[in-house]
Amino acid sequence: MHYDVASTTLERLTKSKPINAEDRSRLMLSYGLGDAGTGLAATQLGFYLFPFFTGVAGLPAFIAGSLLMVIKVWDAINDPLIGWMSDHTRTRWGPRLPWMVGASAPLGISLAAMWWVPPGDIPQKTTYYILMAVVLMTAYTSVNLPFAALSTELTEETSVRTRLNAARFTGSILAGLSGLIIAAGLLSKGDAGYLVMGKITGTLATLATLISCWGLAPFAKKARKPIPNKESFKLQLKRILSNKRFLKVIGLYLLLWCGLQLMQTVSLLYLEQVMRVPTEFSKWIPIPFQLSALFGLQVWSFYSNRYGRVKALYLGGTLWIISCLIALVLPPLAPEVQPSELFAFINLETLKMLALLATIALVGFGASTAYLIPWSLLPDAIDDDPEKAAGIYTAWMVLIQKIGIGFSVQLLGLLLSFAGYRSAIDCQNLSICLDQPSSAITTIRICMGLIPSVLVAIGLAIMKSWPPKSTLLNKAY
Repeated sequence: MHYDVASTTLERLTKSKPINAEDRSRLMLSYGLGDAGTGLAATQLGFYLFPFFTGVAGLPAFIAGSLLMVIKVWDAINDPLIGWMSDHTRTRWGPRLPWMVGASAPLGISLAAMWWVPPGDIPQKTTYYILMAVVLMTAYTSVNLPFAALSTELTEETSVRTRLNAARFTGSILAGLSGLIIAAGLLSKGDAGYLVMGKITGTLATLATLISCWGLAPFAKKARKPIPNKESFKLQLKRILSNKRFLKVIGLYLLLWCGLQLMQTVSLLYLEQVMRVPTEFSKWIPIPFQLSALFGLQVWSFYSNRYGRVKALYLGGTLWIISCLIALVLPPLAPEVQPSELFAFINLETLKMLALLATIALVGFGASTAYLIPWSLLPDAIDDDPEKAAGIYTAWMVLIQKIGIGFSVQLLGLLLSFAGYRSAIDCQNLSICLDQPSSAITTIRICMGLIPSVLVAIGLAIMKSWPPKSTLLNKAY
């Protein structure tokens, strides 16, 4: 394939306009807010949807895991289509913002509807949740994928791209943190809080997306535009398979996020049924994870710009592995412990609780590299392609990651079912189903500690031969 024709037009299309220093504050704030709506949705779905399905909607663990797989697989399937259509959208505001604006309201409405328990038996409930998942994840992708492509198109400076992704995931984690606080306050009072939670967070997701679009509008108009090119699925596949740097990035992203999603999905089961944390506290414990991830994001952003992104990945990933292995062997609280005893004075149970909180904080600090590093490396892979089809690469990156996550949560449902896990179909409420069989307890520990640590270790091994910054673009023109 030759790229030396119409070089002037090609350069005009593939070069983003410089951003002056005065405008960077608005850009960072607006871009940080752009992932808030989808980050809020992803956090609540990741932590609470599996317990909601098994403990409130009354679905068996196998069906709950299957639903989570359907959500992720459909989310993955629509990525290439929306990425392609976004690349070929032509408006005065660029190709990305119209998608985000149009999907903002459906995102909020379907997010709220996902937490409603419809009347009927298990097949009827399953059908309802499948339909809601299709609407929710279509809207989610229509916001998130065009937004993610903007980080490559707004600037070509590596340091600014890294800061953009740091701002993006700072906004995402802050939104997720607010979602966890809302959820903890509502869900600690009973199962009726799920629907109220959905209505509040759905409204916030819509508003955050619209405000971000308003802030990004002047930058999106000047951003680099993808080259018009009607490319078939076969050529898309050939394009990404020939980009060796992209294959490394997607392999890393897939492994890190499979590990992170598995930990999020099983975390409340781990806290309540393995560690025996009282329900009054368990709904609040994901908050230290979000806070430490937020802190880690700032640390790794600074460290990446000073010492390199891969070095930051190795250090953060190592801490993540260590904390996973600690979580695998932490002793549970005594069955008879009362919430008032945990922090009233120093005793053995207090020390156990403090060790659990420290481990969770260390997980969040190390796992924050999964948010920042793969996305800060993606523009390097896109730059290796002279046509710079950011929408296509972003879509395929998210597609492969989501398929992997879908099968990982399906595996969780299968493992728990085979281990004899008891869901709300076997008892009146999840909170009284604490006496799980030992096989289920062991399975939850493995999913929380051993499997994620292995996935992260493989991801670090993949990046061992990450190539230096390519000079392809300098030679192409």
